[in-house]
Amino acid sequence: MLRTALRNVLAHKARLIMTALAVLLGVAFVSGTLVFGDTTANAYRTAAGPSLKGVAVSVQSQQSQEPPGGPDGKPTSTLDTALAHRIRALPGVAGVRPTVNGEATVAGKDGLPVNTDKAWQNLATNYLPGKDSHISLKEGRGPASEGELALDAKTAEKAGYRIGDTVRFAIDGPALAKKLVGTVSTDDPQVNAGGTLTLFDTRTAQKLFLHPGQFHQITVAAEDGTDHRELTDRVRALLPDKGAKATRGEDLAAEQADQIVEHTGALTKALLGFAGIALFIGAFIIANTFTMLIAQRSREIALMRAVGASRRQVVRSVLIEAALLGLGASTAGFALGLGIAAAMRPLLNLSGAGLPGGPLVISPTTFACSLTVGVLITVLAAWLPSRKAAKIAPVTALSSVDQAPPARALVVRNVLGALLTGAGVLVMVYVSTLTTTDTSNLMTATLGGVLTLVGVIVLAPLLSRPLITLAGKATTRLFGVTGKLAKENALRNPRRTAATASALMIGLALVTGLTVVGHSAQRALVAETTQGLSADYKVSNGSFSGTGLDVGAAAKLARVPGVATAVPTTSAGFDTKGGFALITGTDPRAFGKAARLDFRAGSLRDIGPGKIAVSDEFADKGGLNVGDTLDAGTTTGRAGKERRVKLKVVAVYAKTPTTKDALGTLADILPYSDNKKLEEVLVKAEPGQAAGLERKIRAALGNSPLMEVQSHEQAINDGGRMINMVLKMMYGLLGMALLISVLGVVNTLAMSVFERTREIGMLRAIGLDRSGIKQLVRLESVVISMFGAALGISTGILLACAGSGIASSTMDTYEIVLPWGQLGIFLALALVIGVLAAIWPARRAARLNMLQSIRSS
Repeated sequence: MLRTALRNVLAHKARLIMTALAVLLGVAFVSGTLVFGDTTANAYRTAAGPSLKGVAVSVQSQQSQEPPGGPDGKPTSTLDTALAHRIRALPGVAGVRPTVNGEATVAGKDGLPVNTDKAWQNLATNYLPGKDSHISLKEGRGPASEGELALDAKTAEKAGYRIGDTVRFAIDGPALAKKLVGTVSTDDPQVNAGGTLTLFDTRTAQKLFLHPGQFHQITVAAEDGTDHRELTDRVRALLPDKGAKATRGEDLAAEQADQIVEHTGALTKALLGFAGIALFIGAFIIANTFTMLIAQRSREIALMRAVGASRRQVVRSVLIEAALLGLGASTAGFALGLGIAAAMRPLLNLSGAGLPGGPLVISPTTFACSLTVGVLITVLAAWLPSRKAAKIAPVTALSSVDQAPPARALVVRNVLGALLTGAGVLVMVYVSTLTTTDTSNLMTATLGGVLTLVGVIVLAPLLSRPLITLAGKATTRLFGVTGKLAKENALRNPRRTAATASALMIGLALVTGLTVVGHSAQRALVAETTQGLSADYKVSNGSFSGTGLDVGAAAKLARVPGVATAVPTTSAGFDTKGGFALITGTDPRAFGKAARLDFRAGSLRDIGPGKIAVSDEFADKGGLNVGDTLDAGTTTGRAGKERRVKLKVVAVYAKTPTTKDALGTLADILPYSDNKKLEEVLVKAEPGQAAGLERKIRAALGNSPLMEVQSHEQAINDGGRMINMVLKMMYGLLGMALLISVLGVVNTLAMSVFERTREIGMLRAIGLDRSGIKQLVRLESVVISMFGAALGISTGILLACAGSGIASSTMDTYEIVLPWGQLGIFLALALVIGVLAAIWPARRAARLNMLQSIRSS
């Protein structure tokens, strides 16, 4: 039986090639993902390694804010120069490296900020000559006085600075300027992943980010032979009771390694999910191929049974054939996966991922897993066809080549499919009522989606007859006899047609669902960004720490030529009877010129000291009406004690993202805000003056690189950029699944042509020419592809609509909006897939010799 399996593989190389390609691509996806995950984790460890090189103990500040009554509200630290000296004097200490850390946003020579979309990666620290193992001087020298700084070489080049230039930057307020005296290179993964690094001398860094003599971290190097655990204990003995923590270098490295695994593991799991989809689709192709091969070899199998082969031996022969096919395809797939892993990092970095580089990491476990998955999927997919082969009765099989599936089997399948689909739809109906993104809710939505997809797949043979009959009417009207024959061929074996279409259906269902959700989310983000706003610009502080704008910023902007109105806004959180409320403070008289509110009762003119307007949603939740008093409490403030304020409700308006739960005066709300500053200023330009106003606005606020000045168009583009990036990545990943689906259509048609060789010869004999044969195969391919597209697109829309409740929990303005243009493109894509998939089978069918085809059996 082993020799028979080997002979069958070698004898049907052409017929198995598409199946092998499906397995190859699926395994390539799996192996590429696993190698990419190992490579990325290793690259992060390698990039982070130099920062921990020689670190025996790391002492880190645990205190983040100035105690109440402090003079400037700046962060403070219990790590100071005196402590560093005491640690340096401990036995076994070879050296200490005290550091100050912060964020600094650099402005380029054009005045615009560098790296605004990754503000958390705009690092700043103090330069320690000869002590920074992860920082090396590349050009010039290190900063030595208050008026000097150094930049990493990439940032200096990107910003257009050279040694000797004056660099403008900002920490949390107005722009500062210092002379560039040097550039450096660094192994810091955040900087190499697209961030910036600004270096100051130690005193300047302390002045900017802490207080004189204070540090965020002190790293300790040990002398040779010193026990790091004992040294850590000695360092801990010197630390104050609160505000500092000492960690052994090895423990810190272990923590960092765990964080890296967690960071890269989420991406790897997501990619493996798409790999699983590709393999799932490949399983349909494998099962289809072996079903057709067994039908074509039924006489051969019958002869084997007649000469003594048992059913078990027949099953074993088919499964060995599948295992050999899976082994060969998986080996080639693993090799292709290495190329995918190598290409994945630069592709993801094009979208701003900022992954560090490094050599490919190929582990034996990855190789074993890839081969095991490929072989297992192939064998499992071939199991049902092998059982069908074992049931072939010798005499019956010798008298019939291709029998239709028993009606009872289709009845059982239809009942099972109806039950699965019904269960899936019921779960998705329940999901549509959910309003939170809890893990349990997401798992329920996933379960409902899987049940629905599987149910539709099982029901596909039943659905194929009405849908393909409908499509056949169009092909018959347009193409006559060949169109009718194409329809009949597609309906000849509903199971085969359904399996081929299902592979395409799965990919299109996922693509459609993602597109509908993504398009709806984009519309929701646009609504959240612009709903209720008529201002031309929104001005805010882009600092990662959320410092805010000075209270006088609106007055400065109001004096800018071309500005009609500048409206200050801030917000504060309050605990009320109706729950937590976010109240916006502003200038009510000016607010109406920069925003649009739909008032249900009262107006902006009614808002004043101690008087607020509330949104209709918050009014319903708290049972508030005009004339009621809102008793609100907050713990915001330096004293840290609850403060209560009574505000009279004088108006009710339709809620918008701009105005949140309530709207009051700036004087009433500002004292309760987190930092006693403005969150943003809404700028309305004079008629015809909006263009080019951004630079004037920046100049009025000191040209700080931290300023974010967004127009309507920029806000819309920024809101949709992340969704577009995610969708493009998803499309790229699902493209592999669609490619495998195309292979399935090609394989089915090619084997169908072989199966119908005599029929094609007869059609040629009664007058159908070669072009008619080609048209026949093409139309059959198109009908199957359009059937799969109809199922996939409708299922994708159903799943997206059912999940709208969960999506709306994160965006109040979310509602399902069908992207008809893109859905039309998907239908056109299915049509193109059908045409392209038929090219090779159609040519093969047209080139068959008429007389030899008629004589074939």
